[in-house]
Amino acid sequence: MGGGSRGRGRRTMDRSATGSLKELLGCRSAKNAIFSIHGFVFFLFLLQLFLPSFAESNADRVGDLLQAQSRSPDGVIRLDDNGVRRFVQEAAPRPYSLVIFFDALHLRDNSKLGLGDLRREFGLMASTYVKNNQGTTSALKVFFVDIEFKQSQWSFALFEVNSLPYIKHLPPGSVLPKEADVMDQGDFSRIAEGMASFVESKTKQKVGSIERPPPVTNKQLIIFAGGLLVAAPFVIKKILAKDTPLHDPKVWCSSAIFVYFFSVSGGMHNIIRKMPFVMADRQNPGKIVFFYQGSGMQLGAEGFVVGFLYTIVGLMLAFLTHFLVVVRNPNGQRLVMFVMMVLGSWAVRNVVLLDHWKTGYGIHGYWPRRWQ
Repeated sequence: MGGGSRGRGRRTMDRSATGSLKELLGCRSAKNAIFSIHGFVFFLFLLQLFLPSFAESNADRVGDLLQAQSRSPDGVIRLDDNGVRRFVQEAAPRPYSLVIFFDALHLRDNSKLGLGDLRREFGLMASTYVKNNQGTTSALKVFFVDIEFKQSQWSFALFEVNSLPYIKHLPPGSVLPKEADVMDQGDFSRIAEGMASFVESKTKQKVGSIERPPPVTNKQLIIFAGGLLVAAPFVIKKILAKDTPLHDPKVWCSSAIFVYFFSVSGGMHNIIRKMPFVMADRQNPGKIVFFYQGSGMQLGAEGFVVGFLYTIVGLMLAFLTHFLVVVRNPNGQRLVMFVMMVLGSWAVRNVVLLDHWKTGYGIHGYWPRRWQ
């Protein structure tokens, strides 16, 4: 009996201990659940607390971009590597688009690239957008920036820019810089209107008609008009007396020769293409090159040389037809003709040799079969 009662007592104690343990575990689980709920609520509180700071940070960036834009004379903002980190990488997701012009000041003298002209056209397009969208929501959606190579080599590598000219559109959101839209040079003209069409197609924002500055300002026009009024009496007096350079045949003759020389020397080609007069030798930078071998390029110096040779031949023909015919002495005519034939042959031969050296094309004479 005593052993049975002891066994029953132990079982009762074991049950009570097991129940206490379960109650304890249940209490701890409840506490853990309460702590988990509190932690989740605290996380939501922190999230709501910091989300406005992110929005304010992007708002601050937009405000700084607007201030930098207002300080720029053409509305284009200059960014360095730190600016790219702040407005491109740290701002993601970006609430604005960036149209980026990649520039290199040490290459501005390269007439083939034309970076100076492109940068002016880019600034003209940017100023037009800023002016036409001032005070609207579109002014906060698109910003125009330029990045210079020597100041921002890291940024060039970030955008994977390996050649110039180069223009990219970085859309809003979290698009990576290397995935930004590239303005294809084959799809746009090198003027502000072509750039504006690219910007409008990518940003869906209206740039507006490009307003180019007048070639003559109002102040210059007033000064010119005043000078013309002052000089008008003296000019009219000279014209009535036929005592002006326009009445001198020598002026007209010299002008005709100049126009002929300018035409045959490729002067208009040099102005339109902005060709350099000379260039440094690529293999020996200390040497100046006056003649470029190859048909893809013509320097100003070689154009002037060929134009000079053409002008010699033209002047000889003019002398033969207008002056030699009045010479009465036959021996004198023969001597002048011989000198001119030698001089003309020398000029034509040099033109042919220079053309053959430059292009590789040769000139051959074709004789009639009965002469062979």
